[in-house]
Amino acid sequence: MSEVRKLKMLVVDDDRAVCSSIKLLFQRKNFEVVFAHLPVEALELFENFKPDIVLLDMNFTVDTSGIQGLKLLEKIKSIKPALPVILLTGWATVQLAVEGMKLGAGDFLAKPWENDQLVASVQYLLSKVSHATANIDSDQPVIIGQSTSMLELIALSKHVANTEANILITGESGTGKELIAELIHSNSKRANGPFIKTNLGGINTSLLESELFGHVKGAFTDAFSERVGRFTMSNGGTLFLDEIGELPLENQVKMLRVLQEKKYEVLGSSKTLNLNARLISATNKDLQAMVYQGSFREDLYYRINLIPLHIPPLRDRVEDIPLLVKHFVKNTADVYDIDQPYVDEEAIIYLQRQEYPGNIRQLKNEVERTLILNQGKKDLAERRLYETNVW
Repeated sequence: MSEVRKLKMLVVDDDRAVCSSIKLLFQRKNFEVVFAHLPVEALELFENFKPDIVLLDMNFTVDTSGIQGLKLLEKIKSIKPALPVILLTGWATVQLAVEGMKLGAGDFLAKPWENDQLVASVQYLLSKVSHATANIDSDQPVIIGQSTSMLELIALSKHVANTEANILITGESGTGKELIAELIHSNSKRANGPFIKTNLGGINTSLLESELFGHVKGAFTDAFSERVGRFTMSNGGTLFLDEIGELPLENQVKMLRVLQEKKYEVLGSSKTLNLNARLISATNKDLQAMVYQGSFREDLYYRINLIPLHIPPLRDRVEDIPLLVKHFVKNTADVYDIDQPYVDEEAIIYLQRQEYPGNIRQLKNEVERTLILNQGKKDLAERRLYETNVW
């Protein structure tokens, strides 16, 4: 059996302690790691070493603007556009992250980073590159977008991930709120803990407290066995409450008390448990309007909305449609083992003119339906996607 080659990592950082730390971390994971302490050295090494991934510091002098790192990133990308690059800086800002991602950086981490977070980012980026030969698994969610609004959203999500602040994600149905929640979780200090999803709109009101807090056997009629609640299941991780706007007023009071006191009780038990979960909520409703109408508590609104993140609808970021279509076409073809159709520029323009009230979910469903209904046709690979008469 042939030996799997080591992946090559180039670390560009003027801090020798940082370089040594990264080398020690990744040597254990079968990486060959080399350093460059100045941009000039980095370009020389880049040509000769031919790395699979680059970890790039943003500053090499007293200047903390990040311009030096961005210039080097631009040069690297001009030589090898597909090469994954992770930016590192002790002076992290969302604006700097967005600039880096616009130039092609795959991720942006603030110093000091969590080792698990850095490893996960490296694994995720390498898993997307065809020349990576290692068997790498990653739980990082795939968020596809090249529009400024999405790059800013991704950067901000990663920027706030390591805090314990409650986050409210808003956006129309089908925009990908759950994916953003997963992105935040996977980049947080709780990434190794569970990510528990609960759709509050899909739970019967009478069973809501049992679903969230759990119950002991005999707590109420038909409670024939013990039930573990979502707060307990998310211990050490993240609890994602989707459709928070569907939470009835009578349950909002208890939810507020739990978030304020960081304690809760299982139904039918007098034992108090500590809340050890990061809360991320999401809604497609206007909660502020609901507050004015009296259908959502103002104090709960501000408690869950410390950091608001808004996902724009697909019609406001049509630049993302080509990437999304390519992704959905490939995935559908792989799943159903069918040929990928040719999607030309005219087809993309057609797709970008649609309204998509169902947003990304609608685009995904229509791409899948088109390919499935046309599988088996010999000319599938030569036909324009929109000419299948499904749209």
